[in-house]
Amino acid sequence: MGVRRQGRACTGGQRRGPRLRRPVLLAVAVAASVTLAAVPCHAVDTTDPPPQAAATPPSAAAGVPAPVAAPAPVPPAAGPSLGAPGPGTPTAGTPTPGSGEATPTGTPASWPAFGAYLDYGALGVARIDELSKWLGGTELRVGHTYLPGDRWANIEGPEGFLDVWARWRRQRDDRMLVLNVPMMERNEAHVPDEEVRALLRRGAAGEFDRHFKALAERLVALKVPDTVIVLGWEMNGTTYTHRCGPDPENWKKYWNRIVSTMRAVPGQEFRFDFAPSRGRDAVPWTQCYPGDDTVDILGMDAYDQPRGLSFEEQVKEPYGLQAHVDFAKAHHKPVSYPEWGLFRNGDNPEYMRGMLDWMARHEPVYNTLTDYCPHGVWTCEKNPKAAEVYRSLLSHLPHVTPAPAPTPVPPAPTHPAGCSPLNLGDWVEYWLGGKLCVKFDWWSRSR
Repeated sequence: MGVRRQGRACTGGQRRGPRLRRPVLLAVAVAASVTLAAVPCHAVDTTDPPPQAAATPPSAAAGVPAPVAAPAPVPPAAGPSLGAPGPGTPTAGTPTPGSGEATPTGTPASWPAFGAYLDYGALGVARIDELSKWLGGTELRVGHTYLPGDRWANIEGPEGFLDVWARWRRQRDDRMLVLNVPMMERNEAHVPDEEVRALLRRGAAGEFDRHFKALAERLVALKVPDTVIVLGWEMNGTTYTHRCGPDPENWKKYWNRIVSTMRAVPGQEFRFDFAPSRGRDAVPWTQCYPGDDTVDILGMDAYDQPRGLSFEEQVKEPYGLQAHVDFAKAHHKPVSYPEWGLFRNGDNPEYMRGMLDWMARHEPVYNTLTDYCPHGVWTCEKNPKAAEVYRSLLSHLPHVTPAPAPTPVPPAPTHPAGCSPLNLGDWVEYWLGGKLCVKFDWWSRSR
């Protein structure tokens, strides 16, 4: 689906000042008792360490409202879970629409990694924890963002844009960063087919390789070499300049050049996700498939459209959900759902329940809901029925387990040469700011 995603990251910060230290008469008296020659031995630092510069959330993408205030978590008995299907949810032994065979509904233990697109930059990262709280603590292991496709400099991964996402990814080993990468600049500029054909020929000839080499080097330098790259998404449609339809053969050659260029960067571990939109769209997405050697994951963007099409019909339609998993199986590729959500059929709990059950059955590498209006359920208050289904089914999955905080190691005390520390007790030393020590030769200088 063609969705405009505009945004930019900016940063700011604040710093707390040090605590004030107050003098104490008792401390002065004790210090006097060991003569005025006493000198500080070691000052205990009671200054609060400055927090890491906090990223100022950028303006939300057009049409992305602030998150709806989270109501209290739904208790297990209030709604269905993946292990206890609710009304309308296929149960064990119920055939998946279009599959022709019975498969059991997914369970929390088998539910794949998931997340949501929540914003381009720092705001998107901050909202991950908030969405997790709305789901009662269920862990979101996938962070999803997009590189701006306005100009090549941004497709290379502009300085500061990806840093906040890289930090989030590095905090836990089981997290996944999914990055949509445009194949052309002016990607949403409504470039005519004739110009697209010329651009694809130039790309297939290697003219744009340097931009993708720069991006790969940037991701490796940020220590996120295992990023999932959703390259040239929805290429079977008409929205993007990187579309396949005007010249499928050169499109495939260009994809292969990009993948080869990025894989040639030392240290990379990228996985490349080929993700058309569901259905035929402008051209059958199978005509754009570049080959098994340069595709690691076979994705699909699957919104609830067109109007009036039921979920079962979305499964069975040509180039639909069933055709997607069948094609992936034939090519020995895992599947993913980088974009999915409500759309033309409004607040549709049947679609929401159908998609969640479909993904539980087919175990994609990951899925990320597009969570803004009209597609979402958390930041979009227009879809309360679908939101209830999403929340009730996902609020009973494994919850976030905070990483254990490291045990602080106090610094080894230091003192000047020839100085003997005095034990004055914790209370006095707190107000003095540390221990006192006495020079060994104080007596000779007083004579």
